Amino acid sequence: MKKYLNKIIAPIIISLLMIVYVAFYFTFLIYTIPFLYLKILFGIIPIALIGAMVYTLIQRIKEIKGGEEDDLSKY
Repeated sequence: MKKYLNKIIAPIIISLLMIVYVAFYFTFLIYTIPFLYLKILFGIIPIALIGAMVYTLIQRIKEIKGGEEDDLSKY
């Protein structure tokens, strides 16, 4: 685990920063939009983005642990 730690830190930090940014955006939308149906409609997008970011982070960690540090080698 220690040997992968240096390569995993950057994706985790970037993912956490993006999740925090999208969460603040979602909170801003909730407090500024007056209509409930618009809150629901515009709230789905940030929640989906957070879910996609977590999924991508998990996939990236699996790739790093599997020995694929460079994604471009597939292409």
